[in-house]
Amino acid sequence: MTGAELVHLAYLASVALFVVGLKRLARVRTARQGNLLLAGGMLLAVVITLVEQGRVEVTWIVVGLVVGAVIGVWTVLRATATSMPQVVARFNGFGGAASAFVALALFWDEVVDAAGSGTAIERLGVASAVTVALSVVIGGATASGSIAAEAKLWGRLTALTRIPGRSVLMVASAALVLAAATTSIVVADPGFAAGVVVVLLVTSAVIGLVAVGPVGGADMPVMISLLNSLSGLAAAATGFALGNTLLIMGGTIVGAAGLMLTRIMCVAMNRTLWNVLAGGLGAMPSGDDASAYEHVVSSDAEEAAMVLEAARSVVIVPGYGLAAARGQHSAAELADVLADRGVQVRFAIHPVAGRMPGHMNVVLAEADVPYDRLVEMDRINRDFAATDVVIVVGANDVTNPSARQASGTPIAGMPILEVDQAQRIFVIKRSLSPGYSGIKNPLYEQDNCAMIFGDAKEVLDDLVQELSAATA
Repeated sequence: MTGAELVHLAYLASVALFVVGLKRLARVRTARQGNLLLAGGMLLAVVITLVEQGRVEVTWIVVGLVVGAVIGVWTVLRATATSMPQVVARFNGFGGAASAFVALALFWDEVVDAAGSGTAIERLGVASAVTVALSVVIGGATASGSIAAEAKLWGRLTALTRIPGRSVLMVASAALVLAAATTSIVVADPGFAAGVVVVLLVTSAVIGLVAVGPVGGADMPVMISLLNSLSGLAAAATGFALGNTLLIMGGTIVGAAGLMLTRIMCVAMNRTLWNVLAGGLGAMPSGDDASAYEHVVSSDAEEAAMVLEAARSVVIVPGYGLAAARGQHSAAELADVLADRGVQVRFAIHPVAGRMPGHMNVVLAEADVPYDRLVEMDRINRDFAATDVVIVVGANDVTNPSARQASGTPIAGMPILEVDQAQRIFVIKRSLSPGYSGIKNPLYEQDNCAMIFGDAKEVLDDLVQELSAATA
């Protein structure tokens, strides 16, 4: 078997790992295995691509793999359940930056540092020249947009929340990008072409910052999905520029999957992608908004435990408050205690609960919650009317009946978890402050709802203690 045949066989194996890995990701039970398969496929793809290109010595390939692995492992080991969205945003940025830098390296090697004069089109061909420019644009915007997304998730970069003349700035930047991209591939002077492509990269980065900066926290799951898609498209464009089939296929798969997930997130929030990019939904509200409520009943862990003792079916609704309090292990322990008493316990998962797609799945997986206890919104909604007790942990907007009952609000029409139909509801929150939408939640004033104010982890621990004491 020749070297070329071995390379193509390795490409086929890598693609097979991608396809099977994505299939495994479709189910919570097999998601971890799918993630490992995808990681293996990517490792094989990177090594084979570098070897086939022959542009990098084996020593530097090994060094790069080791350095990248150390950075990746170090980043993930330091991550907590609350910072996982930031990690995803950072990795999206790494992907975009890598594509942009590879395209820049190709441009410098074939155009700027090449002997003699000639345009990028003449030296690379029309398709490769155009895709080099596209890779720089998409990769640069993805990298800077991901930096902005991570900063926003950390509560920083507040200065970009409102950008005066944002629309004009976006149009002007887009026009400059188009002009710079065109000029960079048609100009014959290598020095001038180098300057123009740098301008192209900087302007693309500005577009990423301006596009993501005003996006609110509630829309961040959609934006993270979109940035993930863009990182794949940047990789695909780089693959076209290099003439590498595997990079094209891998990038296209990531791009398509990201776009599909973006659409799912938009549908789950009843918002269009244009609404998300326009920003505004999700500026972090501050302070208590108790004055907006007239009839709120408070409770405590002891009273809630007494109600749970008589329950036969319980649904726990996790939200960002659970992750912020790091209460996932306490929630898992509460579910186990209830299950030991013969109670049917399930966790209701809303697609956009938290700050990234699948955030609650990640949080609960960290606590080893059995997969069969995780139920998606479409399946659990029909069961709430027959549920004895629902425990809502910080999930504000995704349980707000205003989405179903009112019009003209930021969440009007958004599919929600219909917990208000349950027999009894306990909501664990620190205060009555509104969610990302900034509006009151009429659920808290219903006769079948009681508020338990406090830290989510502490309240859940108190519930476990009360139930355990009652069993002893």
